[in-house]
Amino acid sequence: MQHRTVTEVMTHPVVTAHPDSSFKQIAQLLRDNDITAVPVIDDEGRPVGVVSEVDLLRKAASLPDPEGRTARHRLSLDELARAGAETAREMMSAPVVTARPGWNVVETARTMYRHKVKRLPVVDDAGKLVGIVSRGDLLRPFLRTDTAISDEIHHDVLGATLGIRPGTVGVDVREGVVTLTGRVAERSLIPVVERLCRSVDGVVALHQSLGYTYDDLGSDLEPPRLRSTGDRGRHTAAHRG
Repeated sequence: MQHRTVTEVMTHPVVTAHPDSSFKQIAQLLRDNDITAVPVIDDEGRPVGVVSEVDLLRKAASLPDPEGRTARHRLSLDELARAGAETAREMMSAPVVTARPGWNVVETARTMYRHKVKRLPVVDDAGKLVGIVSRGDLLRPFLRTDTAISDEIHHDVLGATLGIRPGTVGVDVREGVVTLTGRVAERSLIPVVERLCRSVDGVVALHQSLGYTYDDLGSDLEPPRLRSTGDRGRHTAAHRG
């Protein structure tokens, strides 16, 4: 059982631009391929930046209004400089944040969220572009059927990984929401079952009402019982005797 990797969800081959690609060439690439951004690669195939629709629209936003209306948002000096760009090298966002083919969708999503980007070029060990992964690609596992999710939990999580006998834990999956019922051997196993089931691709949420046969956490969770005054008196008398 494991999360899907970037290799399984990324788009490849990738439409790319060169640092010397012109504004119009990039606009044409985006339109012809129905994409919203294009990685810019050097002569060795390594990504050096990304040009998106936002970078192209910056030029339109910098133009004077035909009716002479004042812009509500004034571009910064840096934005104005990039608005005048004629090539990918001048308008691209750099340095580029990349992903690796073996990353799972969780760490990829965290990287994308942390850097506030909508896509990540994927590079191999030599740093060469091998694909591109977008937000939409990372959401694809959530399109898995309830049956596929249930089967993975039954066979891979409960069976192969935890060795729980079939029929011991009931699994109900509806619209990606997993409900676990039944009983496990030890109390400490419940959070493990929860964590592994939540990590299955496509699981939206998880609810459980699992029981247990043996409370192996009882001594750790229950505070020591305080003796009453009478208990202390009897203990002292017995000691003196």
